[in-house]
Amino acid sequence: MKVLKYVAPTMNEAMKKVRNDLGDEAVILNSKVTHTGGIFGLFRKKMVEVIAAADPGIEREKAELKRLKAQPPITEDTSFKKMQHHAKKDTDGETVQEELKQLKSMIASITASNEFIQYHPVVREPLLHLQAQGLHESLLMQAGEYLQERFDSFDESGQALEDSVLDELKRFLSGFLADLPMGGVSYKNKYINVLGPTGVGKTTTLAKMAAEAVIDKRMKVGFITTDTYRIAAIEQLKTYAGLLNVPVEVVYKLEDFKKAVDKFKDYDHVFIDTAGRNFRDEKYVKDLHRIIDFKRDMETFLVLSLTSKEDDMKEIIEQFSSINISRYIFTKLDETSSYGSMVNIMERTRTGAGYVTTGQNVPEDIIEANAAKIGELLLKGFNYERSSV
Repeated sequence: MKVLKYVAPTMNEAMKKVRNDLGDEAVILNSKVTHTGGIFGLFRKKMVEVIAAADPGIEREKAELKRLKAQPPITEDTSFKKMQHHAKKDTDGETVQEELKQLKSMIASITASNEFIQYHPVVREPLLHLQAQGLHESLLMQAGEYLQERFDSFDESGQALEDSVLDELKRFLSGFLADLPMGGVSYKNKYINVLGPTGVGKTTTLAKMAAEAVIDKRMKVGFITTDTYRIAAIEQLKTYAGLLNVPVEVVYKLEDFKKAVDKFKDYDHVFIDTAGRNFRDEKYVKDLHRIIDFKRDMETFLVLSLTSKEDDMKEIIEQFSSINISRYIFTKLDETSSYGSMVNIMERTRTGAGYVTTGQNVPEDIIEANAAKIGELLLKGFNYERSSV
């Protein structure tokens, strides 16, 4: 196994060097913050040191596959000896695969035991908690460096030190998201649009948002639904509309949408519910463009379930990339204890959150999002006494 050490000013630059030399299949064995240069201990430069290893099995497998593909097809005159030779190679390949599997397991074990070893235990413990939350590695390293830089100035007396570290970590998480647009409906736009795949709770979430406008702000509100694929969805929205004393218009095409817009011209705001379809179907997004006039004065929220895989969330966002998304709404907070994907998604797309929802009750189970609350969510349930690190 080829093991190399890389030193760079930032974690991102170090990872670029790793990928360039060892490829995407490289294994990170350890990483830490170091300091170089300086005079008499002054003016030292902070650097990130990463130890990475190349998995030799991957390249061997690729080379073997290429070799086999290049071979001519086996004909009837292939000798028994040749067949035996290939059979032996297959057996050797299985042995190599098993050895690689054991090696990877051993590396994972070593890596886990040395995770964040460069940091003081009081810093390391909350980082391990955030890692369990699913927070991306680059964000964890940034958080670790931020805390370690401030560690020398912390009060060294027990509980006070732990409280200081957690306060600093909350400050880091809040600051990291501070430049993203956050918060619920701005009420600067007449039309409030809710998009998303099936099963994420769009209609219920829309009703919660509309309830705030009707009950708390005493606004005149109308509903438009384009979800003509499910009768139950229309009935559900009509039920909420009845409770809020709000009219509903069902639209099937752009002409219907324009008529509904004209009907609601004297209303303060119009909330638009859309069909929940398979997000992998490009036709679904194209259908939305044929029904809804997105050029209007519109604020659009994309609803994502926190119980979904992060890769699925990324795919959903990509599918809706042709539509200007104002903010995300993260639902089903009550059905998971892992919130890291929420921050990863916002950091990756530079799009903030409008709300998080915590249940099915209308209008209660919805919280307006802000950076501080999301930071608190990530640290929910953590304390030093319960940590097993």
